[in-house]
Parts: sequence; structure tokens; C-alpha cells
Amino acid sequence: MDAVIVEAAINGTTTKERNPHTPRQPDEIAAVALACLEAGAAIVHNHVDVVMVPGEEAAARYLEGWAPVLAARPDALIYPTTNFGPGVEGAYAHMEPLAATGHLRIGIVDPGSVNLGGVADDRLPAAPGFVYANSFGDIRYQAALCDRLQLGPSMAIFEPGWLRTALAFWRAGRLPRGAMVKLYFGGDAGYPTTGSSGGGAPFGLPPTAHALDAYCELLDGCDLAWSVAVIGGDLLGSPVARLALERGAHLHVGLEDFAGDRTPSNEELVAQAVALCAEVGRPVATCDEAAAILDLPRRSADAPAAVQQLQ
Repeated sequence: MDAVIVEAAINGTTTKERNPHTPRQPDEIAAVALACLEAGAAIVHNHVDVVMVPGEEAAARYLEGWAPVLAARPDALIYPTTNFGPGVEGAYAHMEPLAATGHLRIGIVDPGSVNLGGVADDRLPAAPGFVYANSFGDIRYQAALCDRLQLGPSMAIFEPGWLRTALAFWRAGRLPRGAMVKLYFGGDAGYPTTGSSGGGAPFGLPPTAHALDAYCELLDGCDLAWSVAVIGGDLLGSPVARLALERGAHLHVGLEDFAGDRTPSNEELVAQAVALCAEVGRPVATCDEAAAILDLPRRSADAPAAVQQLQ
């Protein structure tokens, strides 16, 4: 069977108070990223501690953590999150300077909007909450940016409507090369849970076999690569991981997503994902194999010089 792309989302909004293994500083991000690649991850995704700043500043902060990774593993596939504004232009202003290094091969297209936040003491979603909003105009901007910068879009799918929008672009032949849809099933802890006394408010479809069937019905006839994750839960403790692998999917794990009674490291979650792939009888993709599976555009030959210039 085809090789599995294991992606490690290593921090997100997860704090050290929630899990002490969460990397927050650039040196920690570098060490954990390299450990995940060694454990079998083909893609690493991380956040940084600065947002809504000029694009060059955000890019430089990312590169503090990425430079040691790229020096040791030039094949590494590593990409950021949104810069969160102002506006869609500001939210993605860091992508161009990162792409200019020649190392960035994966971009972001988030094709929808979702309510996120905590749960209050009365067990209702806590006010005021947060609307992660991406209008159709924003989505067009993100797709056009990935196309111009030759980045393969990482497409988070928080709700079924997000997938229907992604598929509209696919059917129209307007998705940039290298796209991958990532089905985010909503765990009980929601996203994010930081600062919430009652945990997080769940979103989207739960990590069940029936929910996976619903997504697969939407994906029927589509040849896009797709992966599964449980945000605010445990993908590898759910039935979704094995069922998805049996249907040809890839895996998205890491401390950005994980919530549970234990406090694993990112490397442990990657190792567990690799072990499950072996049980199902599917090999794990290397970074180069993942790039080939996704058909990612090639890097620039002068990438190291560009990295040094931005740092």
C-alpha cells in the first residue's frame, strides 16, 4: 500500500502548563522538529510566539527555529501558521519572505470559519469566544498566494462546509499544486483550551467511524491527498486513525492537537503513529517521498544564502 505521510504539529496554542514537553522557544522548536523527523515524521508544523507583526519580523522568528533543522535536514518539510492579521494580507505577509528562502514548500489555505473557545462553569461555550474567520474572498487570496509563491496548500478542515469549499476549488481546477486536505475531527477538549476553566468547546464532527464515513462520502471521486487529526483529543486512541489508514489516508499528530490524561512528547506521538502504520501494513514516507506524493513544487538552489540573509 502507499506510504503514509506523518505530520507533526508540535505546539499550536498548547502551553507548557498543559504539557511540559511543548516546545515554545526557537531552540526547543528546532530540537523537537529534528526529533520528530528522526522518529518518522515527514512534515513538521509549528507556531511562534509573535503574531500580527510585519511579515519580515514573523518570518525571522520562524527561521530562528528552522535554521538548525534545515542545516541538519535540508530535505525537511516545515511550515508555519497564519500571522493572524491585520486582514488577510497581514495574516499571510510572512509567507513571501519565508518562500524567498527557497525552503518553504507548504503554504496555508483555510477554507472556512469556525467558532472556537472554552467552556464556562455552566457547561456552555464561554463568552466571548473566538471566531476564526476566512471569508470566500480571504480563501481566494490564500489560494492565489500559494499559487504565486508555488507552495502546496495545507488545507485544515474544521467543519464539513470547509471541505465542500475546498472541493469547489478542486473541481474548478483552481487548487494550487501540492494541496492536501486535513480532516480535523473535534475532540472533547476543543481548541484552544488555554485559559478556559472548563476546557474547550468541541467543534465539527466527532472522531467516530460514522463521521469518517461522512467525510469520505464528500471525498468520493476526489484524488486529493488527505489526512486525519483529532483536535482536543487523541487520534491514536480513536477508531479514526486505523480506519483512515485502511482507506489510504495520512496522519496528523502532535501536541497542538493532543488532549488527554497523559502528557506524551511529540516524538512519542510520532512513534505511535509509525507503529500503527506498520500494523496496518503501510510504510512511512520520508520527506522526499512525501514531497513526491503531494507533488510539491521544487525548492530554489540558492536557499541557504536566502536563509542567512533573513536571519
